[in-house]
Amino acid sequence: MTPSRSSATGGVLPVSKVKYSRLADSDEGYIDLQFKKSPPKVPYKAIALATFLFVIGALLIIVGSLLLTGHITVTNPDRTVPVLIIGVLVFLPGFYHLRIAYYASKGYRGYSYDDIPDFDD
Repeated sequence: MTPSRSSATGGVLPVSKVKYSRLADSDEGYIDLQFKKSPPKVPYKAIALATFLFVIGALLIIVGSLLLTGHITVTNPDRTVPVLIIGVLVFLPGFYHLRIAYYASKGYRGYSYDDIPDFDD
């Protein structure tokens, strides 16, 4: 016994949200939609993290500089240089990724949001 197929004309077809376009009369194997660029995907989480690193690094550099110059008095002056070093190590990646995001948003050649690591995986 073979299973019978149901006819699609008798049932209600689901509404599809796919956009279709008419093909050209002279088909050379290519259509214009193949070459249309999709809008860039902006990695908002990565940009937020870069902003956070930039701000924290800048604050640590400022505090470390004030500690090192003596504007803020400390009991253990040997702890001022590590604050400055950690500030620089946190500031650099934040500045780097914010610079890429800024240039990509302005559309400069050679800069893309693809250069920023995305955390949505």
